[in-house]
Amino acid sequence: MTYLIISYLLACFVLMLVFFPSLKDVLVYKSIGFWVISRRDAYIWWYKLTHRNRMQQGDDGAKASSFRAEAPSQEYMVLLLLALCLTALPPLLVWSVAEKNNILDGFDDSQMRESNDQIITLLSGEKLVPPPALPPEIFSTQDVLLVRPALVDASRDWILFDDSFSQHLLIVFKIMREQYGYEMALLEGYRSPERQNALANLGSSVTNAKAYQSYHQFGLAADCAFKRNGKLVVSEKDPWAMRGYQLYGEVAKSVGLTWGGDWTMMDFGHVELRKPSTVKHQFSKR
Repeated sequence: MTYLIISYLLACFVLMLVFFPSLKDVLVYKSIGFWVISRRDAYIWWYKLTHRNRMQQGDDGAKASSFRAEAPSQEYMVLLLLALCLTALPPLLVWSVAEKNNILDGFDDSQMRESNDQIITLLSGEKLVPPPALPPEIFSTQDVLLVRPALVDASRDWILFDDSFSQHLLIVFKIMREQYGYEMALLEGYRSPERQNALANLGSSVTNAKAYQSYHQFGLAADCAFKRNGKLVVSEKDPWAMRGYQLYGEVAKSVGLTWGGDWTMMDFGHVELRKPSTVKHQFSKR
C-alpha cells in the first residue's frame, strides 16, 4: 500500500511539472537559492566558530541580502497549493470510501474467506486419510489411454508420497469435492528413476525431465484427473474437465503447491510440493 501511494505521488509530481512548466522553473530557482543560502550559512557558522570574531551586523546583512532568494509571488503560491490539493484529493477520497463500503461492487469474498479458513484449519489440525483405491480397469479405458497411453503401469500408492505432500493433496481433493463438486482421482504418484527415463525417451510431448529431475522421484508430485459417472475424464477438451482443472490449479496453489498448468509446457493435472535441494535441475518437473 505504501509503495502504491509513493508511486502515485511521484506520478502526480511528474505530471505537475509537465503541465505547469512555470512551476518547474520556480522549484529549480528555489532549490538553487536554498543551496546557496545553506552554503553561506554554513560558511558563516564555520567562520565564527574558528575565528570567534564578531562580524558587524551591517556587513552580515549586506552579505545575506546578496544571496537571499526573491520571495515567491502570490500567483506561484496559489498554483502550488492547488497542485498539492489535486494530488492529495484522489487517495483521500478512495480511503474514505473504502472505510465504509466495499469499493468492488458485486464482489463477494465470503467464499474465498471460507476456503482460506478451511485450508488453515486442515493444515494445522485434522490429518486426512487417502481415499480407497480405484479399480485398475478404470485407468485402461480407450478414452484414458488415448490421452495417457503409459498410465497402466503408473504407481498410485499414497504410502509412497512424502507425508507433507500427501496431506496437501488430500486437502485439495477435499475442497474440490465439497466446494465445487469435482471427484478427484490420482493418476500417478511416485515414479521410479527407470520409469522417468522411459517416459523421457517417448519425447518432449510426454516429459522433458529425466531421472531425478522430477519431483515424482521424491514422492512430491502427482498427476490427477476427475471421475464422472464412474469414469475418468482426463482430456481438457471436455469443457467440464477444463473448468475443473482451472479450479484444481487455484485450490492447489492456495495450499502452497505448484500447478503444472502455469508452465510453458502446460500439464493441467500435475501438482508438486517444491522443497529446496531436492531436484537437480529446475527446467522441468513433469
